[in-house]
Amino acid sequence: MGLGAFHRSHLAWYTAHASDAAEWGIAAYTGRSAGLADDLTAQDGLYTLIVRSPAGDEAERIGSIVRAHPGTDIPSFVNDIAAPETAIVSLTITEAAYADEQASLDRTLLADSVGEALASVRPVTAIGRLVLGLEARRRADSGAIALVSCDNLPENGEVLRQAVRAVAAGVPGLVDWIDVHVSFVSSSVDRITPRLSDDEVAELAERYGDRAPVVTEPFSDWVIAGEFPAGRPQWEAAGVRFTDELEPWEARKLWLLNGAHTLLASLGRLRGNHTVSDAIADADCLRAVEAYWDEACRQLPPELGLREYRLALLDRFRNPRIRHLLAQIGLDADTKMRVRIVPVAERERSAGHSADACAKVVAAWLAIDGRGTDRSSVESTIADLSPVLGADTGFVEAVLASRRSVDDLTLR
Repeated sequence: MGLGAFHRSHLAWYTAHASDAAEWGIAAYTGRSAGLADDLTAQDGLYTLIVRSPAGDEAERIGSIVRAHPGTDIPSFVNDIAAPETAIVSLTITEAAYADEQASLDRTLLADSVGEALASVRPVTAIGRLVLGLEARRRADSGAIALVSCDNLPENGEVLRQAVRAVAAGVPGLVDWIDVHVSFVSSSVDRITPRLSDDEVAELAERYGDRAPVVTEPFSDWVIAGEFPAGRPQWEAAGVRFTDELEPWEARKLWLLNGAHTLLASLGRLRGNHTVSDAIADADCLRAVEAYWDEACRQLPPELGLREYRLALLDRFRNPRIRHLLAQIGLDADTKMRVRIVPVAERERSAGHSADACAKVVAAWLAIDGRGTDRSSVESTIADLSPVLGADTGFVEAVLASRRSVDDLTLR
């Protein structure tokens, strides 16, 4: 679920490079649109992955997608999940999709469909469509299945479990069946994959004869925790790490990579920068990132290779040929702040530290978002991100002070 560039640069790539790749194939579904599915169908599911480094491009044709469908093709989606041959459903649907405001409507829709044929049921959310597929699998008695979240959320497998159970609660017996037959796998995916402009897509299409090219960076990391009751590809042959303790790896990636991205998306744009590589070359942005990383690393186990990871991140951010737009990263910023910055700030304050660098991230976000500068407005906004931080007078004061310093750094 989620046939975007991010899925095609990691899970589809890892599946193509598994030692038993010939035994597996992906039936892929877009969010809703048909365009990408049509393009891939015209190419028999094949697409070109361009790994872009400062030294040049390396292109590879990826063949792990065997079918591509628009997300509106619900009958095919339901049939695929119900099929006993299907072992895994992966989700790359963005953080916001797990708390979709329309999920309660899907719960009512599914409850009303109890005892009816499922062919005419049309859930509107990704989770609703997934639950419909699970109900079809239960009716078909097709056995156990693994659901794998690949989205940037802490404990994303557990978040997915709660979202699925909430929507499934209206169907008698389905939650009990899910608890026995469905595993929820958490994973941390680390590979920068920028959205391409129309001009870039056109240029790459002409160069490679591909209507759906993907550009990504050389670095790639995927850490997984959970059970696969119906089997899985041998992803470890392609470099995947399996662990019983995902949380530290997950936090390293969310706080250091994604947290720095969130910082740059605000402060970098205030400074007049447009891409990550532009922003990290800005001395003021670099200082802010390093200070934030110092705070985040203080809350991470040292055995994660933090120094090496930070150095690698700087190289990745500085890659001038990965055009990662700050405006793209800045979308859904409040959701991202809650999972990337807030946990670091809360831990720093609990440990007796100032969390000034985290306060600067919040201040830059307030500034780029055009929020008010008076104390009550700032306090209310912080409380919306985190009631703990909103009630922390010292942190609110730090944000207010940082807001003034951020304004001084803003290029006008």
